[in-house]
Amino acid sequence: MANRGKHGTTHLVWDWNGTLLDDIGAVVGATNAAFAEVDLPPLTLERYRETYCVPIPRFYERLLGRLPTDAEWERMDGLFHRHYTERRAACGLTEGVEELLARWTGAGRSQSLLSMYGHEQLVPTVRGYGIEPHFVRVDGRTGPSGGSKALHMERHFAELEGEGVDPERSVVIGDAVDDAVAAAHVGARAVLYTGGSHSRASLEAVGVPVVDTLAEAVALAESMDGPPAVRRVGGE
Repeated sequence: MANRGKHGTTHLVWDWNGTLLDDIGAVVGATNAAFAEVDLPPLTLERYRETYCVPIPRFYERLLGRLPTDAEWERMDGLFHRHYTERRAACGLTEGVEELLARWTGAGRSQSLLSMYGHEQLVPTVRGYGIEPHFVRVDGRTGPSGGSKALHMERHFAELEGEGVDPERSVVIGDAVDDAVAAAHVGARAVLYTGGSHSRASLEAVGVPVVDTLAEAVALAESMDGPPAVRRVGGE
């Protein structure tokens, strides 16, 4: 595992899908494969990014014109995950990830990973990419899929407390509006990356820094010193 957190140094909390893992092609492909089974038209990448939001039933509401029933949601969620699993193995890490993680760890700083990908699937997947030793914790979603990351972030930081990690000295790096909402929920900062699930316009509307590369995200995180100003980040 990576070095423990130190008071006064910035801790990074990384998102997985669409951030460290370059899987947006697999996500859109799995979405369209699932849509084909329920007679919905396919989405372009641009349309997906313009429409996507959490909780995910709201994403389907934007496409259907109504909220899906519980049965429809369960079917769509199951179809998506089946098709995504078939495509995920072909996905690589985002360009430069290994070097960025190694440099942060080598500087004696701590980092962790929090994802809404199911925990039992996430841990062996991250291990398979050879980057698990850089993280003091790797946490995936427990419980039903489709919801917000905020409470998962709260639990993540409760576990990190023993590592000397303070949310006010932490920066969440992710590709979704929900990452910024979850960061604000615990008093952390956020930097949002355009390579994943949202359009730049959607991310910029949140009011946190938006970058086009993870190298830029890390550089911004390095420049953020001291506790964040009190602020509120709205949902989607």
